[in-house]
Amino acid sequence: MPYETISTKQVFNGKILDVKVDTIMLPNGKTALREVITQAGAAAILPVDSNGNVILVQQYRHPIGAMAWEIPAGMMDDGEDPLVCAAREMEEETGYKSDNITRMFSMYPKIGCSNSIVHIYKAENLYEGSQNLDPEEFIEVAKFPIKKAAEMIFSGKIIDAKTIAAVMAYIATA
Repeated sequence: MPYETISTKQVFNGKILDVKVDTIMLPNGKTALREVITQAGAAAILPVDSNGNVILVQQYRHPIGAMAWEIPAGMMDDGEDPLVCAAREMEEETGYKSDNITRMFSMYPKIGCSNSIVHIYKAENLYEGSQNLDPEEFIEVAKFPIKKAAEMIFSGKIIDAKTIAAVMAYIATA
């Protein structure tokens, strides 16, 4: 393999991510450093109601210092099925459940620096469950027609990568 890892130095171990610095061998025989964030996988879900509205959540995201509209999502527990995680997060964050959840795709949103994978699902045939936010979550829930969600992407009101990908994939496959 032309990109062999020569050495790894663990530089940070956190609650939700770890950081290491790898020295790798390049195809030309030289070495280079690569900073790598390792993180458990996550699952996200695009809830779509019977009127074709998507249900999004808005919450504060500290790394960007702003509120963001997103599809419900969360990190998977060790060994957890991504579909189970997606369904759990949808109910916890929106108060909705579904008996019709299908896989859309999986993506690596930070492929240049992280192995973090997000599994994206779509939920239809929604029904009332019970919202159960974590103590540190303060979330606004809102419904948007899919066309409005697309407009929000192009106007900069939706800036989250997994949400953009899910909304555009839904439009492309509808």
